[in-house]
Amino acid sequence: MVGLTSAAGVIALLDEHDDDLKVYALQKLNGIVDQFWAEISDAVSKIEIMYEDTEFKDRALAALVASKVYYHLGEFDDSLNFALGAGNLFDLSLKSEYVDTIVCTWIGHFIDYIAVRVQEQQDPQNAEPMDSRLKAVVEKMFDRCYQDSEYKQAVGIALEAHRLDVVEHSIKAGGPSVILPYVYDLTMTVVQDQAYRNTLLQLLVDQFRKLEEPDYVAINQCLVHLGHHQASAELLQKLVSSGAQADLLMAYQLAFDLENNATQKYLTKVSDALPADAADAPQPKFAKVKSILSGKETIKLQLEFLCRNNHTDMLILKDSKNVLDARLSVYHSAVTFANAFMNAGTTSDDFLRQNLEWLSRATNWSKFSATAALGVIHKGQLSRGLSLLAPYLPQDGVTASPYSEGGSLFALGLIHANHGDEVLDYLRGVLKDTQIEVLQHGACLGLGTAGMATDNDDIYEELKNVLFSDSAIGGEAAGLAMGMVMLGTASEKALDEMLQYAHETQHEKIIRGLAVGVSLVMYGKEDAADVLIERLSADKDPILRYGGMYTIAMAYAGTGSNKAIRRLLHVAVSDVNDDVRRAAVTALGFIMFRSHKQVPRIVQLLSESYNPHVRYGACLALGISCAGTGSLDAIELLEPMTKDNVDFVRQGAFIALAMVLMQQNEAQSPKSASVRKMYEEVIKKKNEDALAKFGAVLGQGIIDAGGRNVTISLQSRSGHSNMPAIVGVALFTQFWYWFPASHFLSLAFTPTAIIGVNADLNLPEIEFTSNARPSLFAYIPPTKPPAAVTVEKVATAVLSTTAKAQAKAKKAKSAESDAMDEDEKPEVKTEEAKEDEAKAAAKPKKEAQSEKLGNLARVVPAQLKYISFDKDARYVPVKKDVTGGIVVLLDNKPDEPENLIATTTSAVASTPPASGTDTKMDVEEEEALLPEPFTYPFGDE
Repeated sequence: MVGLTSAAGVIALLDEHDDDLKVYALQKLNGIVDQFWAEISDAVSKIEIMYEDTEFKDRALAALVASKVYYHLGEFDDSLNFALGAGNLFDLSLKSEYVDTIVCTWIGHFIDYIAVRVQEQQDPQNAEPMDSRLKAVVEKMFDRCYQDSEYKQAVGIALEAHRLDVVEHSIKAGGPSVILPYVYDLTMTVVQDQAYRNTLLQLLVDQFRKLEEPDYVAINQCLVHLGHHQASAELLQKLVSSGAQADLLMAYQLAFDLENNATQKYLTKVSDALPADAADAPQPKFAKVKSILSGKETIKLQLEFLCRNNHTDMLILKDSKNVLDARLSVYHSAVTFANAFMNAGTTSDDFLRQNLEWLSRATNWSKFSATAALGVIHKGQLSRGLSLLAPYLPQDGVTASPYSEGGSLFALGLIHANHGDEVLDYLRGVLKDTQIEVLQHGACLGLGTAGMATDNDDIYEELKNVLFSDSAIGGEAAGLAMGMVMLGTASEKALDEMLQYAHETQHEKIIRGLAVGVSLVMYGKEDAADVLIERLSADKDPILRYGGMYTIAMAYAGTGSNKAIRRLLHVAVSDVNDDVRRAAVTALGFIMFRSHKQVPRIVQLLSESYNPHVRYGACLALGISCAGTGSLDAIELLEPMTKDNVDFVRQGAFIALAMVLMQQNEAQSPKSASVRKMYEEVIKKKNEDALAKFGAVLGQGIIDAGGRNVTISLQSRSGHSNMPAIVGVALFTQFWYWFPASHFLSLAFTPTAIIGVNADLNLPEIEFTSNARPSLFAYIPPTKPPAAVTVEKVATAVLSTTAKAQAKAKKAKSAESDAMDEDEKPEVKTEEAKEDEAKAAAKPKKEAQSEKLGNLARVVPAQLKYISFDKDARYVPVKKDVTGGIVVLLDNKPDEPENLIATTTSAVASTPPASGTDTKMDVEEEEALLPEPFTYPFGDE
């Protein structure tokens, strides 16, 4: 049978007067419209007239045909209107491109309607009613999802449409264990309105609590996002008081998670809301929870890990130091920073002890940086911070270098970063008693770092007094410190005072410190920061516009906000000031670190900009967002910029490559070895620019930071924004103006380990499996020293008579020995046997596909998916998902004695248990000796 070649005959029936013929024509056209839509489109006006004719008996069919014609013409809005008119003839259950497209258009209109109402701050449920037909179609769509068991699709539409009832129904119908984590993930990544996100989080808390086995970990995460410190305290109290060992261990795990995710202010409120232990309590359970919340337990365990697993390659530092001229402060500072980063948290000052003469060459601000480096190396030594720095801290009646004293105050803040209760009073006292600018500078930075996010008005007022003294050096640090202390508070008083003084002062350094400080005050405020962002972005002063870019970065950090990205991209190509453009591009890294795979595509064109400041910003954006990922796309963009014709662009590329390749060996990232080699070559190159060499040395320090045991992570293991890390990286980028700011990068260093603790918070001996080749995540092998060159000796001339005499004596001696040892003659191997042995030795052994790891083992983020605990083992985690970090372990054999790992940070009793006692401790190692006292060789000035 010949197929239909034209629709002209059927179209002609539309001109008939008989309605039955018209209906017949429409039925035929509905069947062939996908093939002959172009021909039918000429008669679409006739079909529209039929639909508009209220007396026509099959208007719905006319609407359906018109809808399909407009769909093929690409007029989706018109197609949508006629599809709504088709009523039940438009079958949502059909699987076709036409139906899917129209449904998507419907849903898009519905979501846009809701979004407009939300933007106008109206309740979508009580706003002006929308087209009832459109609403009915959306309801049908939800029903279709339910029928097909596509609950995740229903949740996606419901979240966009603000339909909490549908979200709740989908969670119940689709199974809470499957749908709840999906809803939580979408809430934190897709929903950008903060108020609506909080409403969803509260709904999730209620749903998690209704589970047969409540998901306390997820509840805890939601409460931190909501800022409900009282609810967090009640949850911990309930678990501790339940009497069950598993609940107590879960409380400890939640406390560790809280300490990892929440601010100092939040943790203090939770701790204060917890009751004290009863006087007759056999175990101080609440005291342990409070100790965990204070951060002391976490820091002690992380220090133990960093000290035990230190793989710093001293030869790299030594080679760089020997090549660079220490008389130039830029080179001296670079090696100082590299040493600090490489040994961050390890307490190892071997490099300094071995190079006292080099260290003594530091002058002025190099001396400040060198002393502050002690704070990075000993970061976390909360109980010994003051004693470690005692030789350098200001002392009554002792005249010393103000630079080393100022650096020591900054170092004290770095040691107590984000845990400053023990030193805040001391630093405030020093700040009150001194009028020396350098000491003020160090004390302000120390106060800001130690008092981060405490919202302490007394500290703020003292910093403000330093600011109002109008000292350029002290005022800059005071501006930064005010922002750190009021971090994330959005305090109107602080913002007004800081901006007012920024407009009054003439010192650029003070204005810059205040501009960055203001951005910190608005940390995490998202839409609430928009008014301030508009104000700063429109300011005539480029330094305040620069602060506006960092305000966007801090307010929208990790949100991936399209609105913020659009604004930054606009400024990056339109502002007249290079610093502002550089800051705008850099800020992209902060906003998109959760979706780092998209960053290379976004900054690709910016990395090829004619403006070197924009190219530099692209480098940092890639480094910040892709840190520790080994992203090949990022490396591909950064490599050409290491050969850029502008020195500071090369510097930025070197630093960014180090961030991206942290903890990446050749098995994970083949570029790792070539980048390390490149650093070495750049540093040794005599005609290389100083700024590029500075970046290469800094890169060496960053890529091997923390003894190769830390990474830069702007989000915590549970997915929260890592506030100290974000702030630390933002302040690190200020090294463009002020080298000592480089030390702030240490705030972003996150140890990558699995540290298991028992109910007593001790370290038991455990074993778990990494189901990956050992070489895939192995440490990078240490650098080999150059082989010693041996000088070959020239052969000595021998007379023929001498040679004959020596040969005769040798022959007689061998004959004598053969006679004596004839019975003991060893078996001589044949040539074939020797060849077989050589082949066996040369044949490579097949590598194992897994390995066993113990407590305090390094486990990099990419390795976590390969980690598994044996369910039948003695110790198993109380938390289902292994996310690394500190893991509280449930002991399945509590009656058996435990083998504990002795820590180097605190003594452990090593006496054998007396008979009849119920002790579980069996210590195998002795406490390590403390390092010898060490003092910088700085003379008084």
